[in-house]
Amino acid sequence: MKWIPQDIDLYEQAKEYVDTAVLPLFPVSFDTKMKETAGMSEFINLLTIQLERQLKGRLLLLPGFIYIKNKNWEKYIHEIHNWEQELQAKGFKHLFLVTSDSDWKAVENQVSSKLIWLPSLPFEDMEDKYKNSLLEDQVKQLMNLLFQKWQQAE
Repeated sequence: MKWIPQDIDLYEQAKEYVDTAVLPLFPVSFDTKMKETAGMSEFINLLTIQLERQLKGRLLLLPGFIYIKNKNWEKYIHEIHNWEQELQAKGFKHLFLVTSDSDWKAVENQVSSKLIWLPSLPFEDMEDKYKNSLLEDQVKQLMNLLFQKWQQAE
């Protein structure tokens, strides 16, 4: 379910079945990494939208967490802790953070959520048919990761 009014209505009716939230992490940079971070954000956005389509009814796709790359990691970790506490209080058993920013790997032990890092794919010059095929493959891998995490938690 997406963070849109129609899906929130569905969530309210079936929230006992929705135990997982997905929070995409979107880096922003206005220096030499501007294009790179834009590509990461585009990739993670497309990927998590496809993931939500596949697992609608089991997970809630949250609006993305936007942050300035290479800035205040303590603040970002604190904000993620706030997300974790709020979602846990609302009955979510799993929070997956999905990113292409490898900097999160260095701080993943500071959050209790499950961090999933996937390298960004360069979509900018790719034809739609190839882009969709690659996205499908990545979504399958991401779904397998989620299934494994769900099984480990049982």
